[in-house]
Amino acid sequence: MKKILVLLTFVLAFGIGANAQTASKPADFKFESETHDFGKIVMGKPVTFDFKYTNVGEEPLIITKAEGSCGCTVPKYTSTPLKKGETGIISVTFNAAAGPSTFSKTVTVSSNAKTPVKVLYIKGETVAAATSK
Repeated sequence: MKKILVLLTFVLAFGIGANAQTASKPADFKFESETHDFGKIVMGKPVTFDFKYTNVGEEPLIITKAEGSCGCTVPKYTSTPLKKGETGIISVTFNAAAGPSTFSKTVTVSSNAKTPVKVLYIKGETVAAATSK
């Protein structure tokens, strides 16, 4: 009876250990930067920044949605699944239509990553266009 108990314990421990080694890491982002400061930009002239990222997980990374915090912030993203080590881009275009002021906007990215919701940030200051006399 004691031998059977020891044998079952050994088989159970071996099964758990083997399963832990074969479990893969989920997809995950590694961004070069999660914030971009445009500095001073001219009102009415759109500016764009590319947030570059790499899939550092084992599973393919799939972005399902990217949304700007307002209509003036428009993201476009790599829509094909990225395998481990592959890179993608989330291109964010900001168009300041309001008067001169500072701005801080977000882009919310939804995916199948380990952290399924990621927030990227853009900021800067809008200034009036220079007028020639």
